[in-house]
Amino acid sequence: MTVQCELCPKLCLIESGQSGECRVRVNIDGVLRTVVYGYPCSVQPDPMEKKPLFHFLPGTRILSIATVGCNLHCRNCQNWDISQRNPEDIEAYILSPERLVELTIKQNYPSLAYTYTDPIVFYEYTYDTAKLARRAGIRNVLVTAGYINEEPWKRLLEYVDAANIDLKGMTEDFYREVCSGTLKPVQDALVAAKAHGILVEVTNLIIPTLNDEPEQIRELCRWVKSNLGRETPLHFSRFFPRYKMRHLPATSPRTLDTAREIAMSEGLDYVYIGNIQSKAGQNTYCPSCKRLLIERSGYTILQNRLKEGSCPDCGREIYGVWK
Repeated sequence: MTVQCELCPKLCLIESGQSGECRVRVNIDGVLRTVVYGYPCSVQPDPMEKKPLFHFLPGTRILSIATVGCNLHCRNCQNWDISQRNPEDIEAYILSPERLVELTIKQNYPSLAYTYTDPIVFYEYTYDTAKLARRAGIRNVLVTAGYINEEPWKRLLEYVDAANIDLKGMTEDFYREVCSGTLKPVQDALVAAKAHGILVEVTNLIIPTLNDEPEQIRELCRWVKSNLGRETPLHFSRFFPRYKMRHLPATSPRTLDTAREIAMSEGLDYVYIGNIQSKAGQNTYCPSCKRLLIERSGYTILQNRLKEGSCPDCGREIYGVWK
């Protein structure tokens, strides 16, 4: 008996004994099941800044988990060795939602991140864990490509505190050719998350020759400002040759600086540069008086001058969750 998965826009039709494109949602005797529930392949602490989240509990540690699988197939994926593998080919832990929350509490982490591959494909595990974590006073963070249908996304957002969501490009052609996906569902997921009150930050990986033209960057910045608000932090991330894109060069520092300049000229308040050392591009400045508020070096906070979430010099409230 064929079943249809309704989790993401691919709406995979899955024959008995087969999986969808994500490799982890399987038709078992006519019932759609996830084969990675409670079996993370990665469990490790990270600095919050690695997500990257710069406006959510800066300087804290976050326990980060992932399972095998992804519903996109990005040709540049940096975690392809787990996102594009079959579940039977990767070692995994046995860790139920209850045990994961207990572990988070025991090790005194204030937050849990569902990350590395994509929490959308281990949806049920993410949902159940996030629900338990919320009851226990633990914050929930998603690091995701946002390729999900409206109803499951809304259900999950009820238990999410913050998300870094990729906006990989601004054309359907880019999403289709580079990611094996489509653009509009991602845009819809971003808008829904922001409207739901989630602390949203956006990441755009700049890939030479594919999405690095100034006008492409300008279009993305204008979309973020118009649809998510000028206060939404935007991270431009440096591409390195990976997976099926080893023939392309790494993004030049100048391209990243130009992207940041464009974003700021378009009126975005908080614009960052990642995967490279950049003094100005890693710091948070007040949009009003332009004073330095949070100084960073890599994932390390060197100083944080915020006073109860506001600029100490002019009193401007700074978008974020600070305590």
